[in-house]
Amino acid sequence: MTTIQHPTAKVRCGPTVSRADAAPNRRRGGDIRVLLSPTSVGATAGFMGTLTLEPGEVVTEHWHPYSEEFLYCVSGEVLVTLDGEERRLGGEQAVHIPIGVRHRIVNDTAEQAFFVFLAGPLAPRPELGHVDTEPSPGSMGVR
Repeated sequence: MTTIQHPTAKVRCGPTVSRADAAPNRRRGGDIRVLLSPTSVGATAGFMGTLTLEPGEVVTEHWHPYSEEFLYCVSGEVLVTLDGEERRLGGEQAVHIPIGVRHRIVNDTAEQAFFVFLAGPLAPRPELGHVDTEPSPGSMGVR
């Protein structure tokens, strides 16, 4: 049996973060809110947030060169494309997106879809975390 020593120094816990207090990011489409991150809570292993997609909204295709992503659909249903493979993702279902896999999310239904996502490990710098492979929704005439 392995024994692991619990740290004796006081470990600082991050604050509780409310979704309402997180600014929405709509650059790739939808309402993406990063709740737990290096900036908000001092996270060192990854980041976590929510995604809301209204009917007709798209998260444009991109990939992560350093992070894998875990996407959990709380409610609604969407079409997810992973390296060209289309699949349905519905309420209470999750998908793992490995490092380097291109992914795109489309709400092609009449209902709102709501997700929780987690990505890690972190890229060396935030601007290296995503590689966009198609234009932003605004430039494509998509909401």
